Amino acid sequence: MKAVVITEFGAPSVLKIEERAIPNIADNEVLIKVKAAGINRLDVAQRKGNYPVPEGVVADILGLEVAGTIEKIGANVTEWKVGDDVFALISGGGYAEYVNAPASICIRKPENLSYIEAASLPETVYTVWSNVFDRCRFQSGETFMVHGGTSGIGITAIQLAKLFGAKKIYTTVGSDDKKAFCESLGATAINYKTDDFADHVKDVDVILDIIGGDYFGKNINALNTDGRLVYINAAKGFKVECNLLKIMTKRLTLTGSTLRSRELPFKEALTQALKEKFLPLVENGSFKPVIHATFPLHEADQAHELMESSTHIGKIMLKLD
Repeated sequence: MKAVVITEFGAPSVLKIEERAIPNIADNEVLIKVKAAGINRLDVAQRKGNYPVPEGVVADILGLEVAGTIEKIGANVTEWKVGDDVFALISGGGYAEYVNAPASICIRKPENLSYIEAASLPETVYTVWSNVFDRCRFQSGETFMVHGGTSGIGITAIQLAKLFGAKKIYTTVGSDDKKAFCESLGATAINYKTDDFADHVKDVDVILDIIGGDYFGKNINALNTDGRLVYINAAKGFKVECNLLKIMTKRLTLTGSTLRSRELPFKEALTQALKEKFLPLVENGSFKPVIHATFPLHEADQAHELMESSTHIGKIMLKLD
């Protein structure tokens, strides 16, 4: 099969097409013929050598989310058959014509979505649901904030917060075009290049942050009493100065998580929750995937260049024949 391989750590140009063996599948897995795969920030970090791959995961083929058709099923798989269209969160190997995945964390592709749209969902939806709704216990009527509003995570978080009854939604963005887009989704957006969100945002119940660094203290100040702050990345730095007194007096909860290395039972439970609570919103058109650009597999390097430019609004995708 054809796969995009990291030939060495470095710039997007290190990504090259190579021939690789089609993966073998375990008894509880399925083999997916990939029709589309998503590009994520984590892929960029891995390509640069800045993200350690979990044990047992293919190290030189990127890709954490795919959609496609089941080509083969393992001996113990009963819920799927050859020919079923699915999308799935995987631990790696998605930039390829075939990938193996546990059958228990595959989700049937809704008929109203293309393969591209379906493949754009797993990484952001699993991450947002796990952190905002499970870890931070977001409730209808609360105020929500997410930094990086036009990222895949940001767009997903804004849509889900609105659909689940947020009283008000704030976000930060880096241009006026991005500000207008987020406002079209129902968020109040602050362009951080011309304004400081700390001057406008207060009494927030849940904040989802991918920025870190000097945003930490501003997040603490913006939180309501009993507010919750969750980190899933820290683009501006992982080390921060912390005022414990504010955390104590406001009774704040600080948390964070990573998803890729979590155990299969955790991902199975998350998959089941999404099938029950998220998938109907996709099927009835309430939640809409936002795709910025699509590239053929052999132009994965160009997709990474676009990702690193941070000019996109929505997901960047790879399409396979």
